[in-house]
Amino acid sequence: MLSPGLKFLRVVGHILAGTLLVLLRFPSLDRPERARRVTRWATQLLAILAVRVHVRGEPPAPGGALVAANHVSWLDIHVLHSLLPARFISKAEVRNWPVFGRFAEAAGTVFLVREKKADAMRVNQLMAEHLRAGDCLALFPEGTTSDGSNLLPFFPSLFQPAVEAQATVWPVCIRYLNGDGTPCIEAAYYGRISMGESLWNILKLKEVHAEVVFLPAIASRGLARRDLARTAEEAVRAALSAAS
Repeated sequence: MLSPGLKFLRVVGHILAGTLLVLLRFPSLDRPERARRVTRWATQLLAILAVRVHVRGEPPAPGGALVAANHVSWLDIHVLHSLLPARFISKAEVRNWPVFGRFAEAAGTVFLVREKKADAMRVNQLMAEHLRAGDCLALFPEGTTSDGSNLLPFFPSLFQPAVEAQATVWPVCIRYLNGDGTPCIEAAYYGRISMGESLWNILKLKEVHAEVVFLPAIASRGLARRDLARTAEEAVRAALSAAS
């Protein structure tokens, strides 16, 4: 097992390599190849952090799909990126994060200024266009993170693009566990924990097991956004309850 300090140095090196990839190679790559490079980078990052990903259920099939997952940690994005060529919907502040913000933008993330209703309309229209074009979009409908033990209500407005594009919605349940199967609270990024503190907490762990459960798909045809949000929320809540 590497020490936290050595892990940190490897993470820094991996981030620098990712930055060079974005700056030098991404401009000449098409969307599918960018997605493959992001998947590879995320998989390698998780390996450095000793995060073991365990998948249950069937990931979305090719074609327009909206992945709606519970939100526990900044690791969630990298875990899902390692499994799916997805565009994420994220708060605009992420764009300003050192390195990660630039990488997220290059990976095709759609940024939302949550305080502006006009921007929500813009993002919804853009999301619907991506879904109609066959893209896989991923978002965290709670709007914030938790410690992973409970689920916050899903925001119905985030499901409007799926209604407009008649896209399939895939609820996803994410949990972080220790080797003995108990919840790994150290992996959660919530409350007043800073990004640096969260990273150090994870670096100190021998290993983390990320459990990703792809729940049965929900057809959006004929459903209002509130019904779609409630159905997805109930599916994830039931999966969390059954797991605990």
